[in-house]
Amino acid sequence: MTLLETDRPTLDLEDIVESAAAALEGAPTLEVIRWAAATFGERICLTSSMSDAALIHLVSKVKPGIDVLFVDTGYHFAETVGTRDAVEAVYPVNVINVTPSRTVEEQETALGPRLHGRNPDLCCHLRKVEPLGRALEGYMAWFSGIRRDETASRRDRRVVEWDRKRGMVKVNPILDWTQDDMHNYIEDNGVIVNPLHYDGYPSIGCEPCTRPVAPGEDPRSGRWAGMGKTECGIHL
Repeated sequence: MTLLETDRPTLDLEDIVESAAAALEGAPTLEVIRWAAATFGERICLTSSMSDAALIHLVSKVKPGIDVLFVDTGYHFAETVGTRDAVEAVYPVNVINVTPSRTVEEQETALGPRLHGRNPDLCCHLRKVEPLGRALEGYMAWFSGIRRDETASRRDRRVVEWDRKRGMVKVNPILDWTQDDMHNYIEDNGVIVNPLHYDGYPSIGCEPCTRPVAPGEDPRSGRWAGMGKTECGIHL
């Protein structure tokens, strides 16, 4: 039985978010995960871009069998798809492959080739934001692996927040982790990592819109380089 099942049926999720955000700010990562698992039970999932499996490793220790949503855009690197397959084989989680409503070929027929180069916001919406939104409809909450140190738009995020766009709760257990924290956790626990990280890709998205990053460059400068874009839209 989850905490939600023990409370009144009309419990306002936004009230839960406000109290939890205040109580859990600065709390240890596993405490945040335990709170979310106890509160939402089977109505919480985890999303992953398969850049690494740090959050999957953390959450599966508390809630084995959790659904892990991976949005397969049709443009991923082979290494990213391979990381997804490795995660599915190694960790006690249920990987769900989420796909857009159109294949790449169908999208190109309808909207022309290389939409990602002409209108990256629309391409991201069609191939990432919209399919994930559909996949999340059956849940009450979701775990995200965003961190405050990644982009300016993420610096004011909260460890528990109301996802107004989707009408659900978003839980960010590693929000305050640094890149060094990630590296240390991965090394200490033998966590699966997308091999592209070792080839100069500190931030990994779709293949057409991701390039290697030179030493000293911003880690996310390889995403949508030259397009004035820093987010796909999922976390906005």
